[in-house]
Order: sequence, then structure tokens, then C-alpha cells
Amino acid sequence: MEVNLDHLTNIINLEYMLRILIAVIFGFCIGLERELTNKYAGLRTHILVCLGACVFTLISIYGFPTFATGDNVIVDQATGIRDTSRVAAQIVTGIGFIGAGTVLRNGPIVLGLTTAATLWIAASIGMACGAGMYEIAFAGTLLSILTLVSIRVFERKVIPNSIKRTKRIKISIICKNEIAKKIHEFIIGKYQEIRELTEKKMNADENNTKITCIIDIITKKPVKDLYKAFQEFDGLESISIQEYNE
Repeated sequence: MEVNLDHLTNIINLEYMLRILIAVIFGFCIGLERELTNKYAGLRTHILVCLGACVFTLISIYGFPTFATGDNVIVDQATGIRDTSRVAAQIVTGIGFIGAGTVLRNGPIVLGLTTAATLWIAASIGMACGAGMYEIAFAGTLLSILTLVSIRVFERKVIPNSIKRTKRIKISIICKNEIAKKIHEFIIGKYQEIRELTEKKMNADENNTKITCIIDIITKKPVKDLYKAFQEFDGLESISIQEYNE
């Protein structure tokens, strides 16, 4: 059976496929940085956001001008081209709902703002890919990753050590499910500068929960003295406290 490549090429637009593939690659690059730092939205979320934005942009540019008719379709009088920005413009609104889902607030502590921002920038990169603006998409991806990595290094090396004189501590706790909420609330109430706070059930033992937090504290005491703060809790399986170096 012979395959007519010309006919197949007419069915599958290679330019569209290229734009989608590039969007997936750029979404992977941004998502990888979030995944390696154990954020709530990682590889899959950023890839899908970037891919979805690209597809919506392609549909907005190339889909509706072919099929849309009627008096309610806006047409540029000078060029005769229909308005192709209406669907793409809603991507910005839609991504706001996804970004809001990554922002967590526990009392005065707000977590996930940077991840929400990376989802927003991933959507813009996907739109750039969908519009064929590869240079903008590449520059946006590169600058986003450089910002995420370099600013983290700057905060760790410059601000805490020379200005705040703080210690960044990572606390990993495995405890019974019954006391996980109490420990969670204790951490929020005791420590002001919480960089990260996660809680998840253990796969190996469903009766236990793992709580991980990264905090900044101003103290001259050794790290081991922090163990005393958690000794009042019954049901601790294990606890690890150490200075955190990303």
C-alpha cells in the first residue's frame, strides 16, 4: 500500500506540529526547574499550560478565520482579516485561575507566588510559540530559568549571610497522621520566615505523614537545639533538622 506523502502533508500541517513541539520543550524546561525544587506545580503542569496556550493561539489565528461567519465576527476593514486575538486574550484570564490554585495561604504565610508566576510566563511562552515567534519564546524561557536560578543563589549567598545573618534550615518530620495537623499549625505559629511547607502521606505506610519545611531563622544556637521544640509531640516517627544548602 503506497502512502501519498503530499496528501498526508496537506492533512498534517508540519508548521503547526513544530510550534506545538517547541511549546512542549520550553514548557518542559521551565517545569524542570520547578520540579527539581519540589514545587506544587512541576513538569506536567508547566508542559500542559504551555501546550494549551499554544493550541489555543493556533486555533485563534488559523481556525476561526476559516469557519467564522456572520455579523458578530469582527473584520478589519483595511485588510479583511478577522480579529484573531479574542480567543488568545482569554488565555491570560484562564491562566489566572490555575495560578490562583497554586497559591496557598496559612495565616500570615503565603506560599506559591513564584510558581504561579512561572505558570503565567509559561502561558505567554506557549502563545509566542503558537504565533510563530520562536525568538521571543526562546528568550522568555531562557530569562525565566536564569531568573529563578540566579535569584535563588543571590538570596542564599548574599542576603541571608551578609545582611540578615540568618540560617536556612530544612526540617523533615515523619509522624502519625493524627498529629500531622498539630505539627503543621505549630510550625506556622512558631516560625515567621517559612520558605516552603509541604505535607503528604507516606506511600510505604498510609498511617504516617511526611512534613517538610524550609525556614529562615536568626539564631546563634546550634541546629540541634531546634529538636527540643518538637519533643512535646507524641507520635513522631523520625525528625531530621539540618542547615539547608540548595
